Amino acid sequence: LPVTCGTFPEQLLESELFGHERGAFTGAYTRKLGLLESAQGGTVFLDEISTLSLELQVKLLRVLQERQIRRVGGSAYMDLDIRVISATNENLEEAVRDGRFRKDLYYRLNVITVSLPPLRDRVPDIPLLVQHFLKLLNSAHDRQVSGVSREAIEILQAHDWPGNVRELQNVVERAFFLSEEDVIRPADFPAAMLHADGLQPSVDTRLPYLQSKQAYLGPFEKEYLTELLREHRGNVSRASGRAGMHRSTFQRLMRKHGILSQDYRSMTRDGSLN
Repeated sequence: LPVTCGTFPEQLLESELFGHERGAFTGAYTRKLGLLESAQGGTVFLDEISTLSLELQVKLLRVLQERQIRRVGGSAYMDLDIRVISATNENLEEAVRDGRFRKDLYYRLNVITVSLPPLRDRVPDIPLLVQHFLKLLNSAHDRQVSGVSREAIEILQAHDWPGNVRELQNVVERAFFLSEEDVIRPADFPAAMLHADGLQPSVDTRLPYLQSKQAYLGPFEKEYLTELLREHRGNVSRASGRAGMHRSTFQRLMRKHGILSQDYRSMTRDGSLN
């Protein structure tokens, strides 16, 4: 059972999670089971967990610690057998330091952590996600769009994706409906993606295809490598791991663009020298 914590006012969220007894507050005309109680033997997914008030954090901590729940306005405690999965796009360690999130609740939730980086840091995942979305769209609309052209994939992989996977899904869905062929091509993408300032150089059609392609992708490759090396202070192993590449592939691209790791070992994250 999912609940997005940030969509409810505090009092209503408490009732949604813990339930309430009849007469517990104005408008409580009947008893209501909360999500935690309704999920007995199953799983509750608490999205945007960082938006919980400190008061509700205390109550949730007690539930997780004691495995018991009490409805709002009630006096009896009931045993719970549930699994809790929580998610947030906020750094909870920073929230704990700032006093906005309880340290004890953070450590109680932080049993197994799955970190999901933004899409721009998972470029190799983009073709897999595109095929997944196309499979769903083909099934729902009885079409057979078999894939995406290589040029289109390169554009998708060069995009910054501020909207992450949802933005990618919207772009693929738009291209799916606009495409008149069985393969999605760059012309099916929004014009802003094709000509966004600062993202990609213009395609030079005066050159042969392979030369034009290299001129198009070369600046992106070089900037991508140098930014990663700057962030990781010249540590090639960490930079290649962040890029999702083998270390040898990363080094080959460095040699291709004349990049030396030692040039970045004394740099701070903002690009200045120590």
